[in-house]
Amino acid sequence: MSSSLTVPRASAMYVGALLGPGLLVVPGLTASIAGPASVLAWSGLLVLSGLLGWVFAALGVRLPSATGVRGYVAAGLGARAAATTSWTFLAGIITGTPIVSMIGASYVAELTGSGRVTACLAAAGITAVVLVITSRGLRTSSAVQSGLVVLLLGVVMLSVAGGASSSDAGNWTPFAPHGWTAVGTAAAPLMLAFVGWEAAAPLTARLADPRRQLPRIVAITLVVTSVLYLALAAVTIGALGPDGGGSTPVAKLLVLAVGPAGVALASVSAVVLTIGTINAYVSGAATLARSLTRDPRECDTPPHWLNTAILASSGVLISLFGLGVLDLDSLVAVPSTMFLLVYLGCTASAWRVLSGGVRVAAAVAFAVVLVVLAFTALAGVAAAAVALVAWLSTRDRNADREQFPLVRR
Repeated sequence: MSSSLTVPRASAMYVGALLGPGLLVVPGLTASIAGPASVLAWSGLLVLSGLLGWVFAALGVRLPSATGVRGYVAAGLGARAAATTSWTFLAGIITGTPIVSMIGASYVAELTGSGRVTACLAAAGITAVVLVITSRGLRTSSAVQSGLVVLLLGVVMLSVAGGASSSDAGNWTPFAPHGWTAVGTAAAPLMLAFVGWEAAAPLTARLADPRRQLPRIVAITLVVTSVLYLALAAVTIGALGPDGGGSTPVAKLLVLAVGPAGVALASVSAVVLTIGTINAYVSGAATLARSLTRDPRECDTPPHWLNTAILASSGVLISLFGLGVLDLDSLVAVPSTMFLLVYLGCTASAWRVLSGGVRVAAAVAFAVVLVVLAFTALAGVAAAAVALVAWLSTRDRNADREQFPLVRR
């Protein structure tokens, strides 16, 4: 990859970070939780996404060479808080990898007409493939990422077209069949479709002029994701009803658009996008993971302990899903909540580091993230436990050895 990214190519990478395979399943999950009122959760989180994009853009301009979320949090809250946030971020990746794999695998199971066993086997296979790729140090280039984004955009637009032609106004009533509090409950798993700003943050170091280019990139990303998210959420309810088609809504929408071949198209797209997304996250976490354990080697492969943790997490979570102990809705909430805590740390730090309107945006985003966290139930408890253990395990005398810049206007 070139050391300097253009606005179109960087925009494609940002869009790709936000529009992962979670988009293929969360419309159905949120519709099942809140019915047609789930569009309110989508709209609210789009506002939050805009605020987060603004905050991360400002942090990227100030700290273009920072090591992702660790550098951002350290600048305002100190090294110990940065380490805690970083471990929580890695926990999100460790738990999220098998869950994202299961999202892609659910589409494979839909294609074959099989059940959970096939989905679990496919998820294990996807996870294994990604770990082999990342262990060899292979990264998805910006050109490949652009191709994946084009594929996803094409699939979503085709799904929207198929759903729009089969929509029924009657599917929008009752609007809130499970009560208004269900809107907040739906927002927690929905966060899986909105994480990505933190993953794309290191790209600012590859921009020739971040101060000029980054606002344009963020604006393009927000427009594209907002239009696609709201359109897909609306047609999922309008065409598939209040339950939103279960765990494979896009496959059902594609069937409406192109017939039985739509399931095959959705399945292939889901697997490709799943592999690309996990590869980007795990590869991107390699440097962060090594820095937290003070690994002196400079390479782009994840440390062995990270791969081992992902394998262990995959074995547990995929097994629990296969046994029917946990459903996909519950599993999606786990990494989503981890990333919510990461955003909490980043926005708190931004409030201290930044000034002007973006400082207000950071405060508002912080408050909204707190509200969403209030609806995470057991997933929130698990995420808080991870953060607490990370905080208690980080000794001040070790954290103080590392120096991070505090940049002010």
